[in-house]
Amino acid sequence: MLADISKAEHIYLATGYTDMRKSIDGLAAIVQQNFHLDPCSNSLFLFCGRSASKIKALYCEGDGFWYYVKISDN
Repeated sequence: MLADISKAEHIYLATGYTDMRKSIDGLAAIVQQNFHLDPCSNSLFLFCGRSASKIKALYCEGDGFWYYVKISDN
């Protein structure tokens, strides 16, 4: 069952390019170190790669993270 991300209080979009090789731990570290935010807050964090054909989303739901990846064929 997928998380209900519509309950997120905030949505943050990381500007610039994110290394799309990063996984949950790497993206959570970006949230903490670069944005000085808590990755376990009730927020959705979005990251885009250099080619803009891939977007990753990170959302914490009580017992763990949801990690979404959307890849466009453009």
